[in-house]
Amino acid sequence: MLLWLAEYLSQFASGFQVFQYLTFRGILGVLTALGIALLVGPTMIRRLNYHQIGQSVRDDGPESHLSKSGTPTMGGALILVAIAISTLLWSDLSNSYVWCVLLVTGVFGAVGWVDDYRKVVQKDSRGLPARWKYFWQSIAGLGVAVYLYMNSDAAAATQLFVPFFKNVAWDMGPAFIVLTYFVVVGSSNAVNLTDGLDGLAILPTVMVGSALGIIAYLVGNVQFAEYLNIAYVAGSGELVVFCGALAGAGLGFLWFNTYPAQVFMGDVGALALGAALGTVAVITRHEIVFFIMGGIFVLETVSVIMQVVSFKLTGKRIFRMAPIHHHFELKGWPEPRVIVRFWIITVMLVLFGLATLKLR
Repeated sequence: MLLWLAEYLSQFASGFQVFQYLTFRGILGVLTALGIALLVGPTMIRRLNYHQIGQSVRDDGPESHLSKSGTPTMGGALILVAIAISTLLWSDLSNSYVWCVLLVTGVFGAVGWVDDYRKVVQKDSRGLPARWKYFWQSIAGLGVAVYLYMNSDAAAATQLFVPFFKNVAWDMGPAFIVLTYFVVVGSSNAVNLTDGLDGLAILPTVMVGSALGIIAYLVGNVQFAEYLNIAYVAGSGELVVFCGALAGAGLGFLWFNTYPAQVFMGDVGALALGAALGTVAVITRHEIVFFIMGGIFVLETVSVIMQVVSFKLTGKRIFRMAPIHHHFELKGWPEPRVIVRFWIITVMLVLFGLATLKLR
């Protein structure tokens, strides 16, 4: 929005041309979203407390969580608002990828909002029934998959690139739709499963989102893409602004979500952010690298799958409790130790994922 204004004003003052630079607008996206989150956060928490929109805590989990009962939830709405405002202000609104990611984020956020609303406002412990939650997630996931496939204007836009190898790329054809569906819906639920401790999910989301922003900038620049021997996807560079806004909003939310949390993200934030990360990874053709960088999200999801399968087949549990962060808590790890160690692992995985850009 402001980019158009800057383009007009640059006719009268050349200094406004600085807004044409993606890196500059990306930084502004971070700062704007961060500022919105920090300024609006206290008011939002007060309103949530006033309306008694508090988290219910399972009595079969770690005893340390019982004190968290009543902590305001649905705070992820703050993240989504900050991302939307910042992205609309600083991105090129003629770019279809920007609207695609914003729409996916909004739809998955709406699904999470309904689930949270039923749980904490209507006091329905089931929330949105799993079949309906998965149904609407599937509709959104298939929708973005079909859209990206039908609007791909280059062979690279639907190829699966394998890191570490220079010339290994699979032209997926219609299989691209299947892959995109699983990446978007899978990452949405993976982040949601990770969101079980104070700040555990949001900082890895910020780190992975920031890394995807770097990748989007490189993939959207024909010279960098050619130099690094990665796919060139025209227009994808504009996602730098979205990823910057995600990072800024996430850091602003972490200010209030860090241990001990003043507010929880809820499904409205976790489902939306996971879907957003997956969509950016698909657009930039770095699904496998995303899988590496989001290793914590993968670990949490796999731990739940293993626990369910083992219990159904043998009647025994592999972990003391799933997702796996609760397993470590029940082993005696203090919550901050689990959180920080998972953060450290994410730092290493993100750096490793970025390193694959050069190892080709």
